[in-house]
Amino acid sequence: MRTVLMVLFDQVQSLDVTGPLEVFTGANVWRASRGEEPAYDIRTASLDARPVRTSSGLRVTPDEDLREQQTLCPDLLIVPGGQGSRQPDPELVSWIRAHARQAERLVSVCTGAFLLAEAGLLAGRRVTTHWAYCGTLAARYPDLTVEPDPIFVRDGHVATSAGVTAGIDLALALVEDDLGREAALDIARHLVVFLRRPGNQAQFSAQLAGQLASREPLRDVQRWIAEHPAADLSVEALASQASLSPRQFARAFAAEVGMPPGRYVDQVRLEAARRRLEDTADGVEQTARSCGYGTPEAMRRAFVRALGVSPGEYRRRFRPAATASHA
Repeated sequence: MRTVLMVLFDQVQSLDVTGPLEVFTGANVWRASRGEEPAYDIRTASLDARPVRTSSGLRVTPDEDLREQQTLCPDLLIVPGGQGSRQPDPELVSWIRAHARQAERLVSVCTGAFLLAEAGLLAGRRVTTHWAYCGTLAARYPDLTVEPDPIFVRDGHVATSAGVTAGIDLALALVEDDLGREAALDIARHLVVFLRRPGNQAQFSAQLAGQLASREPLRDVQRWIAEHPAADLSVEALASQASLSPRQFARAFAAEVGMPPGRYVDQVRLEAARRRLEDTADGVEQTARSCGYGTPEAMRRAFVRALGVSPGEYRRRFRPAATASHA
């Protein structure tokens, strides 16, 4: 049985705690359904075993005191995020600095990376955190390589994840490492989440990555792009829809959306293709045509460049075996 220890502190983000714990608890339920022993001994602990108040106001009572924690060498130590991680308690940082290195695997969720960095445990490593705090993390700890896009990053025995729900993705990946794909898939279905988004998948969609334009003609163009990924989405065609010259359109779109129209179109098409591969039985060639790539090879290059996997491998990771076989 692997020991999972979740560190608690005041102003912790409640979902950073409960999301991963639901995954590991789900693994124990999955094992029980097969007549097997639990896979994880799940514990929570805070300094002095004090109940903590989460950032949402939820009051959580830990199992034990970090100072008297009997399992000083947990298999997995999880440090969640929240406002309390960005203004860390020096005593908590000291405990993490003294004990976290003994864990076989060390994980942070969201801004929990700030606590690990403050304890000196991330020096020289590739890490990520919630997109809104990547710049702050990089500036405060210049010896880190902060990657703002991935939902989680693994560097040796240390793994860091992006905001809130990305902790669930990382926990599912760890369960898959320990118990196999079947277990992780069953847990993901029970939690009604996608199975194991690739770690280098973007933290948010194209529509969220780009700002919503302030002017109605440009917002209409954004909606048109999302609804018609296979259409002619050249700057000239989109400028015509907005009743602007191509030069005016390109300049206004970049200023209001935060990226050039070509890059925005690329992201929307990639997102549309991902959804089709996840949700339909359409073949790769049909998906490429319907999402504006023209050829399967063009779509393959886009997937490899952005996600590091081919469309076929992406589908295999996301689709249940029976559906993928049918596709």
